[in-house]
Amino acid sequence: MYDVIIVGSGPAGISASIYVKRRKLSVLVISTKNSALEKTEKIENYYGFEKGITGKELYNNGINQAKNLGVELINDEVVSLKFLENFEVETINSKYEAKAVILATGTNRNAPDIKGIKEFEGKGVSYCAICDAYFYKSKDVAVLGNGNYAIYEMEQLKPIVNSVTILTNGSKIIENRHEDLQVIEKPIKEVKGNNKIEEVQFEDNTKKSISGIFIAQGIASSSDLARQIGARIENNNIVVDENMQTTVPGLFACGDCTGGLLQISKSVYEGALAGLSVLKDIKL
Repeated sequence: MYDVIIVGSGPAGISASIYVKRRKLSVLVISTKNSALEKTEKIENYYGFEKGITGKELYNNGINQAKNLGVELINDEVVSLKFLENFEVETINSKYEAKAVILATGTNRNAPDIKGIKEFEGKGVSYCAICDAYFYKSKDVAVLGNGNYAIYEMEQLKPIVNSVTILTNGSKIIENRHEDLQVIEKPIKEVKGNNKIEEVQFEDNTKKSISGIFIAQGIASSSDLARQIGARIENNNIVVDENMQTTVPGLFACGDCTGGLLQISKSVYEGALAGLSVLKDIKL
């Protein structure tokens, strides 16, 4: 059991971890170490670097700073967030408990570019299996994705719906432990229907009838995890108050996932504020 679990190891998550750890709390940072910051060639608009700095250098500096303070960091993929007596964070390899959670994985900027997806949001397109599975009881549905997150969403749906098919939209599915997994790897042309989704049409003009499609591309973003636990989302951003707390007590969010200015300076500030707010929340 940790005092605080932070999901994400970018500027927001690491800043939060530093403030929490300096108060001698147990803190765990979980991330896939696949930060957008690492891919930035050069940063010239962040305070303190007169000649600029590469994103990879800045990212690694933050990680090393947290490690030097004794912050525990693990490389794993978070697929689920629940609240029982405490928060339960489930990854591909394990489960962890904490008194408070800070979401800081950035934002998913890779919305599926498939005709019909936007038009049918709320009419058959869902972004949360735990939230919406019941509406598809005994129906045929699909999950869009090809990774561990897609497999997890399929597992949540399977006991409730009639059938689940994973649609990879042309990608290869990861190796998985499900012998009866239904997968279609063909590229998708369009999602079609009248007032709600009725079918998926593929590039080869074949079709599959479905009543719903659950979006689970890549890894679960902060917004995906927030949805699972019932936190308020607006325009795919997590809604927070002035202390970076979501609408779920004990759950905080910071950085790009809260919207607004998508800059390192904002992420560092919000991470620091989230870390300080957690300290007040668990009444140290």
